[in-house]
Amino acid sequence: MFGFLFSRNYQVRFLKFSRELEPQEILLDRLALQQEENGLEQKRIEVPLSKTVARAIFLLLLVGLGVFLERTFHFQIAEHRALSALAEQNMIRTVPIFAERGVMYDHSMRQLVFNRSGFDLICDKRDMPSDREGLERNLRLLSKILERPFDELKANFGETSAPFFLAQEKLSHEQRIIWEAKKNEVSGCEVRETIVREYAGNAFAHLLGYVSSISVQELREKPGYFVGENIGKMGVESSYEDVLRGEPGEILIEKDAMGNVLSEGKAKDPRSGNNAVLWLRSELQQKAQNALQNVFEKTGTKKGAVVAMDPRNGGVLALVSLPTFDNNIFTKGMAAQEWEQLQRDPSAPLFNRAISGIGYPTGSVIKPLVGLAALQEGIINEKKIIYAPLELCIWNKYSQQDECFRDWTYHGDSDIKRAIAESINTFFYIIGGGYGDIEGLGAQKIKEYIQEFGWGSKTGIDIPGEGAGILPNLEKDWRLGNTYHFSIGQGPFSITPVQVAAAFGAIANGGTLYQPRVVERIIDKEKNTVREIQPVIIRDHLSDASYLETIRKGMRQTVTAGSATNWLNELPVKVAAKTGTAQTGRKTSDGKDYLYNWTVAFAPYENPEIVVVAVVENARENQAVALPVVKDILEEYFR
Repeated sequence: MFGFLFSRNYQVRFLKFSRELEPQEILLDRLALQQEENGLEQKRIEVPLSKTVARAIFLLLLVGLGVFLERTFHFQIAEHRALSALAEQNMIRTVPIFAERGVMYDHSMRQLVFNRSGFDLICDKRDMPSDREGLERNLRLLSKILERPFDELKANFGETSAPFFLAQEKLSHEQRIIWEAKKNEVSGCEVRETIVREYAGNAFAHLLGYVSSISVQELREKPGYFVGENIGKMGVESSYEDVLRGEPGEILIEKDAMGNVLSEGKAKDPRSGNNAVLWLRSELQQKAQNALQNVFEKTGTKKGAVVAMDPRNGGVLALVSLPTFDNNIFTKGMAAQEWEQLQRDPSAPLFNRAISGIGYPTGSVIKPLVGLAALQEGIINEKKIIYAPLELCIWNKYSQQDECFRDWTYHGDSDIKRAIAESINTFFYIIGGGYGDIEGLGAQKIKEYIQEFGWGSKTGIDIPGEGAGILPNLEKDWRLGNTYHFSIGQGPFSITPVQVAAAFGAIANGGTLYQPRVVERIIDKEKNTVREIQPVIIRDHLSDASYLETIRKGMRQTVTAGSATNWLNELPVKVAAKTGTAQTGRKTSDGKDYLYNWTVAFAPYENPEIVVVAVVENARENQAVALPVVKDILEEYFR
């Protein structure tokens, strides 16, 4: 029955088609059969690919495989650690723990700065909605809860690429209650405990400074700081930031994909900052401020400054600038409107008049330095008598007429001591600009000597914002008359109170110019000394000791028989002083001058341990304003 299957004819056919069929043969044959059924005859059932196309396809396959293997190697091996870290961050977040900031004490260990607990609202951008619509909805809810303008909050959010942003610093008690009730409506934000600074009072504001939350710009410039962290902005808080800050710690928080906290653990403990002990005498500082305010009330003046310094080492015993400000307002959180209002205040309370800006024209306060230069240069000696007329007239060859310089009263014959004590202008005109057979110092020598005593350059006091003052440009339209004015402290130059204090400290101590220092030493939490701040000598041996003693005698005579008599001669110690006034260019309605009024003094005369400088702006002519301030300060110091 099945024998035909094994016939020779069938076996030949079977052998012909028993080889393996290729896929394209099957497909092409099927296509050919379909064409035959449709009445189309296909004579050629195979169209083989050209070698070029086959090679191209093979090459593409090889390239694709190579790219796949290279990417696999890159992600699995080369970038394994970095990608693992990123993946880990998706689950584990590092949150800083701010260290307790170091505090400050005065010389007697009275604490001036305190740390209190506070709360900030900080948001983690990674836990907030990633889509624009969801994010805006989240921020609008936050704006409503905090009662902050939405545009302001949105701008704060986009200011930095940091993962955290500060939604609200120093939350009030009411804000915390509202947040607890509404917090489930906002994602990605939480209240964190922080440290709030508290200061002893506005008398110390310019000296101590203040802290505030770090700005976006500061975050860019200071690696290692965090959003919401406090940083010193002024005074000792700023200049000793590295000492006071401490070292932040870290908390590791594990979260799931939904943002829920799975676990929390401390990875690193914070290290508290060290503390600063100042040279400051708190009672003296408060007395200096009160003395200035009393003078303001009596005379109608409104602005002034005081610097008290130890001439033996440069330690700053008091430093006051009025008007002042309350540095506590910065630590409690300040609205943008309040900050703008403070900056626009015409009285400029943030400006430190004791050290900043160009300072003030010194008036007669320059005379002891001019007298010292004349002694050192051999123009006069201690016993030299010069006739000081009421008016000194010099022939001006350019205008072809006399140019006259008047004194405030007639004095007649005088030596250098009397000239300092009674502030005789014509005496200093003569030794400064020259007259008759006395050559005079000349403007260049006067400038060189006051520069030796630190005028015209920063003292290097260890709080920020110091100005250098201004010395005259002798090459720019300088005339003979300018030299005479320069000799008595008038003209195009100005000096800061701290520069005056340092210079007269050198006169008081015998010729050593010290750098003023606010901080005396650094101590730890247990009040053990970590570092002593050593005195810094800017220059020493500034003049011959005998010449310095002559100037000191003249300043002592100022108190016993000169312009400070009936003010500083009643103190329990011997005092040496110099008073001065300089023109402001403004006049009262009745034609009198408004003046910068100065007094500088040191005591005890035999062995000085304090130098005091006071300056009051816009004092009316013939008003005693700086003298009573210095008197009150010295009374307090020697009480």
